[in-house]
Amino acid sequence: MTTAIPQFPTEPAASQQNRGVVMYRNGSVYSAADPFASAMLVDCGVVAWVGSEQAATSITDSSMEVIDLQGALVAPGFVDSHVHLSETGIALESLQLDAVRSATELLDAVSMAARKGSGTLLGHGWDESAWAESSLPTSDELHRAAGGRPVYLSRVDVHSALISPALRSAAGLAVDGEHAVVRRAAHEQARTTARKLPEEAIAGFQRTALQHAAANGYVAVAEMGAPHIGGVADLRVAASWAAGVLPLPEVLPYWGALARDKEHAASILSDLGVDVRGLAGDLNIDGSLGSRTAALRADYADAPGERGSLYLGVDEVAAHLVACSLLGIQGGFHIIGDAGLDVALSALSLAATEVGENRLRAAGHRFEHVEMADAAAVAQLAHYAVTVSAQPGFDAAWAGPEGMYYQRLGERHSGTNPFASFYAAGVPIAFGSDSPVTALRPWSSVRACIEHRTPNEQISARAAFLGHTRAGWRAARYSDPMAGQLVPGAPASFAVWEVEELMVQVSDGRVQSWSTDPRARTPLLPALDTGADPICLQTVRDGVELFAQPQLRAAAE
Repeated sequence: MTTAIPQFPTEPAASQQNRGVVMYRNGSVYSAADPFASAMLVDCGVVAWVGSEQAATSITDSSMEVIDLQGALVAPGFVDSHVHLSETGIALESLQLDAVRSATELLDAVSMAARKGSGTLLGHGWDESAWAESSLPTSDELHRAAGGRPVYLSRVDVHSALISPALRSAAGLAVDGEHAVVRRAAHEQARTTARKLPEEAIAGFQRTALQHAAANGYVAVAEMGAPHIGGVADLRVAASWAAGVLPLPEVLPYWGALARDKEHAASILSDLGVDVRGLAGDLNIDGSLGSRTAALRADYADAPGERGSLYLGVDEVAAHLVACSLLGIQGGFHIIGDAGLDVALSALSLAATEVGENRLRAAGHRFEHVEMADAAAVAQLAHYAVTVSAQPGFDAAWAGPEGMYYQRLGERHSGTNPFASFYAAGVPIAFGSDSPVTALRPWSSVRACIEHRTPNEQISARAAFLGHTRAGWRAARYSDPMAGQLVPGAPASFAVWEVEELMVQVSDGRVQSWSTDPRARTPLLPALDTGADPICLQTVRDGVELFAQPQLRAAAE
């Protein structure tokens, strides 16, 4: 039996723009215009109409392409508010280590991979916090397993890595046969050396990442470029996809470079040679909890005396926020630990005294991650209208009594990722994956919000879905206010999903008795307690098909 292969269009996106009018019918359409719509008409890249099956019958004519949804759901396309395209492509195409559960298994995987090819061996995804024995391999062991090849294996959080002596030497680091792990500046140096790739290789990795995103229902991603991650070459390739050479999700690029003042910020933007949405993203105030580089107020529970690293001070952060506010662009930072957030909040207050609170708010600044925020911090974020770009997959992967958060934080673990608290205080929040840190699996991310390991931080499926769709456009200050919804006049950017059941879901797992009652006027979403995610059948951006499963049109053939 031959397996049907999903299709990624290869012709230029511009040539697809006028393929006629498409009627989707006999399904369910997630639309505020008609919460029980079963059909949608797309014309010239715009949603032209949504309504009932009966009305669709009277509207449809022979000039239209008709897609029988056969009960499938049409919903606004997902927006990932924090990704790294090159790193995602590399992770997808290199040695994947998320399943290894010991140093021995990791070395065996390296040994097997090293027999193929040459050059630097790249890998990603190991997480010793999930191992029964957390001891890491030595540098000499990695050297032997790789047969002397340079090796760079990024930890799941991409804030530390295991490297071989050959890579240490190439990066100008002192060769150490015992310690294979590098953090902080040494890690940046090793990553830069391992990632010296030609532009065509960078483009190939990014294309892989974007096609993978399209296959999972994403119509846009926010690329978080920074000098210490991939450099300007990566950013320019990411920004180039906007030219529409291939039908791919829209890339919303950010650049994480620190500005001293308004003139310096303007100079950074001018020198880039490409448009970015702001000087924000992975401009690091601190590191990560997994690598123990996130800045904490108190010691790590599993490393007494360690409180992580602060890479920027209050004055530097405030100067950057002032510069961006004066230019009217978004500024922002990578912040994870509570001490890191203290720096950012003090800087906000200092910046407000220089430019005024209204101007500070108007710039729409955004903070990435913000995994540890108490009530006072949440209130201050709301006061300054700072958007939080958060990653629900972090809670799913690392929360709970035996998870990495508990290992690193002890009893403080229950205060991580306070989604409900953000919503309750009015903090704008958008969701993403930080891919390749967590997977580009949007419905799993929505489920992680509903099933947050701290019950009082759970949110409804609807709130989570909006945070993964319309809020992503708003967080990027996108020019079209209609983006992220399926109503007449809105961009036709959506995904079609094969679903088992539709319902209204609340955060404590109850299904309300009115969930399928028309009086509720609430659009329905896939049931996410079935153990499986909905299957993406098609992804469309501005009327252009990015991805499709063959069965979508099988009924019409």
